[in-house]
Amino acid sequence: MNKQRLDLFDNRDFRRGRPAWVELLWIIIQALLISSWVPGSLHRVALLKFFGAKVGAGVVIKPRVKIKFPWKLCVGNHAWIGENVWIDNLAPVSIGHHACVSQDAYLCTGSHNWSAVEFDLVVKPIDVGDSTWVGARATVGPGVTIGKGAVLGLGSTTSKDLKPWTIYLGAPAQPVKERIVNG
Repeated sequence: MNKQRLDLFDNRDFRRGRPAWVELLWIIIQALLISSWVPGSLHRVALLKFFGAKVGAGVVIKPRVKIKFPWKLCVGNHAWIGENVWIDNLAPVSIGHHACVSQDAYLCTGSHNWSAVEFDLVVKPIDVGDSTWVGARATVGPGVTIGKGAVLGLGSTTSKDLKPWTIYLGAPAQPVKERIVNG
């Protein structure tokens, strides 16, 4: 049989991590205060922590950020998350110390098994290392580890791990040169 059957899709084995009422409360709070235009980071950090995220000191979270499950998020000290970032974390997402995820970036931990008739859900964690930069409108796919100090440039897309201290550009992202930080 060579066809996809979405009527056979079944994700009952997927674990959301919290009861439905907690997820519903998060959706409401996120719409009102996290994904809103309201400026400031302090309330965003406090609410993320309240809902189970691990968030370090000095973290900056800009307006209109969207996070699927805060209880599956870990953000290191002095990290920045830019406007309109979407962290679609069906699996854990870790953002390292001094890492920057720029505006409109998309971190996606979920996909589907396109070889399965049932189009099974596949989820894999993302690890954004310390001192990295995920550029504006960049996309990071499921299971990706971005090595310490790596850069994923403007509009670039990766579904593969990025080596430390390397700059990547394009879709799919390719290494273009070593990253050297002066100082």
